[in-house]
Amino acid sequence: MKWYRLAAEQGLARAQHKLGTMYSRGPAVHYVSSYMWLNLAASGMPPGENRDVAVEQRDAIAAKMTPAQIAEAQRLAREWRPK
Repeated sequence: MKWYRLAAEQGLARAQHKLGTMYSRGPAVHYVSSYMWLNLAASGMPPGENRDVAVEQRDAIAAKMTPAQIAEAQRLAREWRPK
């Protein structure tokens, strides 16, 4: 997860996608972070299969979130800048 985070923080959409998926599974589930990274991945990928998968995953996570959590994740995605 460490290396995916480092790559995601640099703006690599594929790493953002993987990191968002990781946050949606496992012992440390964090839907706000998952949604944020999947949203960034979807916006950074060209149209096509990988982008569609990121959008579908983001929307599936949103179905498990409260409106306040979605708003927070969207705010974090808007304010995010590569490091």
